[in-house]
Amino acid sequence: MVYKIAEKFISINGEGQKAGTLAVFIRFTGCNLDCSYCDTKWANEKDCIYEELSENEIDAYIEESGINNVTITGGEPLIQEGINDLLKVISNKQGRRIEIETNGSEDISFIKKSFKTNVSITMDYKLPSSNMEEKMLLSNLELLDINDTLKFVAGDFIDLEKTLNIINEYKLIDKTNIYISTVYGKIDLDDTVNWMKDNKLNNVTLQLQLHKIIWGNKKGV
Repeated sequence: MVYKIAEKFISINGEGQKAGTLAVFIRFTGCNLDCSYCDTKWANEKDCIYEELSENEIDAYIEESGINNVTITGGEPLIQEGINDLLKVISNKQGRRIEIETNGSEDISFIKKSFKTNVSITMDYKLPSSNMEEKMLLSNLELLDINDTLKFVAGDFIDLEKTLNIINEYKLIDKTNIYISTVYGKIDLDDTVNWMKDNKLNNVTLQLQLHKIIWGNKKGV
């Protein structure tokens, strides 16, 4: 199988449970959503420049990097033909940890069934300001566990209130790792912290995008 890879690089994880740690990033082209705040739209364009790499070529790149954390991102990884085959190859190395970043619209059940140990899901729930909330596959929320991460990207207080509703409705506290991000320039961080305090949101993490703080909104970081 050959995959269309928009970019591959080594950097730190900017978000999530492994924020601040080194990772190898493999970014696919193409996405099935069009979020209002997307910061990688360039990778979703039909004329996006890409290289074609096989499972073994991707695995060799990861091996040569000497880095154990691998982030599979996009675009949307779970719409890629043969993604299961790729994951079988790259996860079959001792000490390697694979994180799949997915937008919440694609079924994650085959990942949860096929990979029990070193493959985790970092999944978005698209809130109203994304204009993509209707695309969410709500059954995914039942499949997340303590090895996974659920990320809410909030652009206003309507988004924050929807976040609270989803957390409570699906009893997500202590079931999985919950992170809240804010759309840059749309909602103040201190207001978000105060909202978390008002709602006693224990075991929920406010995250900052470290890669943007360090380098800005650039490719390859």
